[in-house]
Amino acid sequence: MTAQGNDAGPALFRLVRFWTRRWAPGAAGEVNSAARDDTGEHADVQHVYVVEAIDTATRAAEGGEVTVADVAHLLGLDRSVASRMIGYACAAGYVHRQTSATDARRANVVLTESGTRFLAASHAFQQRTFDDLVANWPEDDQRRFAEYLRRLADQVLGSR
Repeated sequence: MTAQGNDAGPALFRLVRFWTRRWAPGAAGEVNSAARDDTGEHADVQHVYVVEAIDTATRAAEGGEVTVADVAHLLGLDRSVASRMIGYACAAGYVHRQTSATDARRANVVLTESGTRFLAASHAFQQRTFDDLVANWPEDDQRRFAEYLRRLADQVLGSR
C-alpha cells in the first residue's frame, strides 16, 4: 500500500525541517540549570547530539563498546568532527573517553553519571514537547500517533 495523494511525505518533511534546529537548542536550554549544578559547565546543543548518539549506539551495541566512528555515523558527520564534539562533551563532564578493551588503537565512549542525567532531562523535554503538541487531540489519537512514531523510528533506525 502506498500513501499516495495524502501529502504525508511532504508533511513529514515540513516537520523535520521545522524541528531539526529547534529541539536540541530547547533541550539544551531546558537542562542548563541542571547541567551547571552537575558540572559547572554550560550545556550546548552539540552536547545534546553527542549524548543522544552515544545512548542510541550503546543500546544498539547491547553491552559492546561505542566508538567515535559509531557516534559519527549516527550524527552523519566526519569522524574528526564527531571526535571534537565528543571532546567538548568530555570537557563538560557528560562523556568519558577510554581505550577500547578489544583494540588499544581505538577509543570507546560512555556517558558519565552527569551525562546520564543530562540525557534523562533531554528525554523529559522531548516528551513534554510531544505532549504539548498533541494535547488537544483525543487520547486514542495521541496513543495511536505515539505508537506509529515509535514504529516508524524503529523501522528506520532499528530498535535502538
